[in-house]
Amino acid sequence: MTTLHPLLAGRRSTRAFDRDHVLTDGELDRLIEAARWAPSANNSQPWRVGVARRGTPEFAGLLAALAPGNARWAGTASALVLVAAQYVGDDGALRPWADYDAGQAAAHLSVQAEAEGLAVHQMGGFDPDRAGGAYALPDGTKPLVVIAVGRRDPDAVLPEPFAARETAPRTRLAPGEIMLTPALDVLPLSA
Repeated sequence: MTTLHPLLAGRRSTRAFDRDHVLTDGELDRLIEAARWAPSANNSQPWRVGVARRGTPEFAGLLAALAPGNARWAGTASALVLVAAQYVGDDGALRPWADYDAGQAAAHLSVQAEAEGLAVHQMGGFDPDRAGGAYALPDGTKPLVVIAVGRRDPDAVLPEPFAARETAPRTRLAPGEIMLTPALDVLPLSA
């Protein structure tokens, strides 16, 4: 079996956040810096990031935009981060890879959080229009994910079914299940 880097092997999408943890300015700066340095097609950097610290109106707005199941536990996170993709550049050029590139930025932020001793939980369960309303989004920009960020609290009490999910083993498909097989009827491209 291949050995993964500990930052990847130990990563978990927690729902059990320490309600007393405050994200420092330094931690937040490093998370945004990690997202900023993600690769992108033609260096277009089509991600836009909104940070809402617990206790702010933006946090309340993003929390209200979450699906009810996510809202039940996400309020204890130190911050909620909205990652949006800008599909049209300031020059009017289309950015067909914006979703992929913004996903890279979210992944970089997640790995940096793990390096900082923080935990994240990325959520697709939210109302994009409501979440986007918390920020002045540029034209052609769509919210893709809300990320809860904070310090994991192993003693946090969660309601079911979240408590069971928090302690369940992490599972992934086997490598053979994610590998594509070549199509037999594909002809080689001519030179």
